Amino acid sequence: MISSFRRYIETWYVRAFFLVMVAAFVLWGVGDMLRIVGTSTWVAKVGGTTIEGPALETQYRRDLAAASRNLPSGQEASAEMRREIGEQALQSLVGQAAMSQELRDLRIVVPDPVLVATIQQLPMFLGANGAFDRMRFEAVLRSQDMTEGGFLELMRGEMARRQLLDAVAAGARVPDSEAGPIFAARYEKRSADIAAFPIAGAPEPPVPDEATARRWYDNHPDLYATPEYRRVKVIVLSPSTLAGEITVTDQDVQAAYDEHKAEFTTVARRSAEVISATDEAKATALAERWRAGADWTAMQAAATAEGAAAIAQDDATETQFPDPDLAKAVFSAAPDTVSPPIKGALSWFVVRVTKARPGGVRSFDAVKDQLRQRVVTGKALGLVYDKANKIDGELGNGTTLDTLPADPGVAAATVTLDQHGDTPQDTPAVLPGEEEIRAAIAAAAFQVQKGDPPQLVEVQTPSVGGSGYYALSVEDITPAGEKPFEAVRDVAIEDWRADQRHHAAEAAAAAMLQAVRDGKDFSDAARDAGVPPSLSPVVTPMQPDPAMPREVQQVLFSLKKGEPTMVETPVGFLVATPVEIIAPDPATDPAQYDQVRAAVSRTIANDVSAVFAEALRLRANPRINQANVDQIVQP
Repeated sequence: MISSFRRYIETWYVRAFFLVMVAAFVLWGVGDMLRIVGTSTWVAKVGGTTIEGPALETQYRRDLAAASRNLPSGQEASAEMRREIGEQALQSLVGQAAMSQELRDLRIVVPDPVLVATIQQLPMFLGANGAFDRMRFEAVLRSQDMTEGGFLELMRGEMARRQLLDAVAAGARVPDSEAGPIFAARYEKRSADIAAFPIAGAPEPPVPDEATARRWYDNHPDLYATPEYRRVKVIVLSPSTLAGEITVTDQDVQAAYDEHKAEFTTVARRSAEVISATDEAKATALAERWRAGADWTAMQAAATAEGAAAIAQDDATETQFPDPDLAKAVFSAAPDTVSPPIKGALSWFVVRVTKARPGGVRSFDAVKDQLRQRVVTGKALGLVYDKANKIDGELGNGTTLDTLPADPGVAAATVTLDQHGDTPQDTPAVLPGEEEIRAAIAAAAFQVQKGDPPQLVEVQTPSVGGSGYYALSVEDITPAGEKPFEAVRDVAIEDWRADQRHHAAEAAAAAMLQAVRDGKDFSDAARDAGVPPSLSPVVTPMQPDPAMPREVQQVLFSLKKGEPTMVETPVGFLVATPVEIIAPDPATDPAQYDQVRAAVSRTIANDVSAVFAEALRLRANPRINQANVDQIVQP
């Protein structure tokens, strides 16, 4: 047999067949190799910089996770939302690459000591004592899914970019021709004559006859409609439902207090106005002027004239004051008094403390109930996930809520509610679980259809920490309808009478408005209408006054002097007209004018920075590998 096989192989057509097979395998192998070698993973090329797929994927997933936290519980990001977030992440990386190239060309760098010092001063990394907290630093990085090295490089790049952008925008200063009108619009002062027409003061209308009341009922069906109601059966598994199964000893609570004592420690903070002078004589002279009654604005100007500095420190800890002697003086000074000159390491200080918040430690007895609940919740969270996995498996196997085995840590309820979570008796439906879970149940009850199998849904519960679960099934649906006229006759009659009062008040106000427009004096028109006029306090657009009705102030600054208007309020109608218009003068209020000009200058600087960054991106002429981008954003 073997001899025959050898003779068969030696024939020309069998040899030709094997040659074809060998060639095919060679071609397939080469093709695979070519495909492997030719596969590109880049998503963008910016000048000489290549942005690889993993970099975009990391940024995209971080941005997607941040955006998803704002979505309703159980809802996932749509395809359109994913595309939008992916495009924003890509453009952010492209902009960073273009900026990085410019920084390299300009040789702008951030030294390590400056980088470390800056990070250690970031508020998000400071502990209760106001100092850098390494554990909090690591916790924040974990929550953002970032490594320490990645964060340091991100901060280094951001600080370098800020150096460049600050230099680009340094010359952005708004001219007086632009700052002046903005200052005038913000600080113009106005008062108004006002006449009020309350609905409660309108003439009492008669009781309508049957035909009038029924016509009102027919014309306002929305006032007498019943909403759709759903009867749902729910189960809830959360820290609150498991609380009864948790045992906490006094020793557990004491241990929690010892572990989190820093949380109950309040660091003393003070707000202070500080003048720093180069010598004692100048500091003494400025202190005397301050004690004589000069306000802070005047003292700032006086300090500048004397070559001194005037700085306001708001809500600062003792370590946040730059000079130890100054800090000691601030925290020993009596509030609202001007201190004598204080010698510091490099200058003399005069201080006035404007606000003081004492520090201290809350005692164990004061927080033990709060801590006990926290310990219970912490232990309950450890049980929630195990029980949730068990329930999820049973529901997945077809178990209904009625046949689900009883568990003392799982709360069940059957309620009838509308979309607002209210019962037919207009009372909130009684549901188990935390407030976030109750809200999620009320919303989900009108998204699930009758007969749909129950599914276990996780809900984040920030009010207690962690998360909880619920499952529901719709047992019955009562469609929306209308209440019969006979059932709401008395309500419809009272609604008609309320509408008549509203109409009477509106007509009286409109008549006075027309009289003032026709030239009658405001006070005379108000007296003819039977209402007393009143003069409002002087207000500015940015500083409302409780004595000035909000509805009047919203339109007051768009009117000419003497031009009347009518507005509706929750309790009636108002007729008003501007009486006094006081234009602000930058010369008499230079501090506020400088604030406005500085704010507008910052806005212009931000715009200049944004235009500059966009110009760098366009100049780099980025190339986008859309196929690879789509694979990451829409896998």
